[in-house]
Amino acid sequence: MTQHFTTVEAHAEGEPGRVIFDIDHLVPGNTIAERFAYAEKELHALRRLILHEPRGYPGLCAVLVLTPSDPRADAAIIVMEQGAFTPMSGSNTMCTVTALLESGRIPMIEPVTTVTLETAVGLISVAATCQAGRVMAITISNVPSFTAHLGVELELPADPRVDSPDRPLRVPVDVVFGGQFFVLARSEDLAVGLTSADVPALQSLGARLKLAVNRAYPVTHPLNRGIDSINLVMITGPSPAPGIDGRNAMVMATDRLSDDPATWTGALDRSPCGTGTCARMAAMHARGQLALNKPFVHQGMLDTTFTGMLVGETTVGDYAAVLPTITGRAWVTGRSEWVLDDTDPFPEGYTIGDIWPA
Repeated sequence: MTQHFTTVEAHAEGEPGRVIFDIDHLVPGNTIAERFAYAEKELHALRRLILHEPRGYPGLCAVLVLTPSDPRADAAIIVMEQGAFTPMSGSNTMCTVTALLESGRIPMIEPVTTVTLETAVGLISVAATCQAGRVMAITISNVPSFTAHLGVELELPADPRVDSPDRPLRVPVDVVFGGQFFVLARSEDLAVGLTSADVPALQSLGARLKLAVNRAYPVTHPLNRGIDSINLVMITGPSPAPGIDGRNAMVMATDRLSDDPATWTGALDRSPCGTGTCARMAAMHARGQLALNKPFVHQGMLDTTFTGMLVGETTVGDYAAVLPTITGRAWVTGRSEWVLDDTDPFPEGYTIGDIWPA
């Protein structure tokens, strides 16, 4: 039986997001937590079909837009990235809300439309600034962010393909939840820059950080035991640009990550990363480096920015937490119908080593 997928294509400050509608029948469950758990167990073939060639490309993410189980929500979302399903993504939320409003699936109210999204880690309130039928800016009131480990040491395996003799392999890291779990490491501690010339080293370091941190510092979200892995890596540093508070490279490691150095690679976020910005702000607040209600302008590898702010404090289980907001913009780039014919020899798509990780 031929399958059809209706999508709106978008990007948020450079990060592409494919927003998939009319997909409820493929994601069973009574709650979004159950549906997320089902996706993690049963839908990796769908994730690869959408994100891999011939329909996808290494930098692509996608969002499953579902009917919410919580009556307070306008829609529910599950995010698909190259290496995993994730419960929340700032850039993909911006793409989703922009697609919902500009396609008319949710009525647009000018000057501001408020949209509530249901995720596996809680409800997300989104304020969309609208003008002349277009979304001009998105501000996300994210779920509480908290630091699970601050300044712990992590031992990395060596990669002679990219490591210089002076690169330290024992580095301090933070493990922080910003909508999903991140490991954060400073570029200066890794002896790496945050420019296009540094991408091969950033890819390898990101993959090694993810591999090592999940072994050394296992995590579980106290309110959703199914959120139990560190999927994303953010390497942070200063920005040379005036008016910018920080720069980052966020690495999404391959889903084939293993001890084999050939798998130590991944895709870089094209945006400044919304949930990663929330995680970085939470770690800075825990160190006394970022006060409440102070804007934090965060730059990604394309020099685009998100502006974050911590607007309050709370707790998540036993963790002290902060309430972050993140502001950016998304643009619709296309509308598509993707097809999987039942005779297609590549029902999960494919990758090949010219542009894809091993």
